[in-house]
Amino acid sequence: VQLQASGGGLVQTGGSLRLSCAASGRIFSSTSMAWLRQGPGKERELIANIRWGAGNTYYPGSVKGRFTIYRDKGEKTVDLQMDSLKPEDTAVYYCAAGTSVGDYTIWGQGTLVTVSS
Repeated sequence: VQLQASGGGLVQTGGSLRLSCAASGRIFSSTSMAWLRQGPGKERELIANIRWGAGNTYYPGSVKGRFTIYRDKGEKTVDLQMDSLKPEDTAVYYCAAGTSVGDYTIWGQGTLVTVSS
């Protein structure tokens, strides 16, 4: 599987942005697809995960209710809808795939999201 992320940019506080991750190759139903981010001076953080087959989702408290992860099996895409953005959401966002939540072995390139105050 290869992953290609897109959709980053500059947005004002309170605004919305949608990131997209296009996957190529075979994706198993058990595969966990995720979005992670790394802000300036911060550690990388998991922000959304979705099980490819069943569609089960996971979000940490920092983004729950504001971010939504979607997957389109036909298009082989995993999107991240980000609403009510805050300056602290500024980061490089990565899509990733792996066998379970938190265990990602395939990474796309990062896409920068900047939220201005």
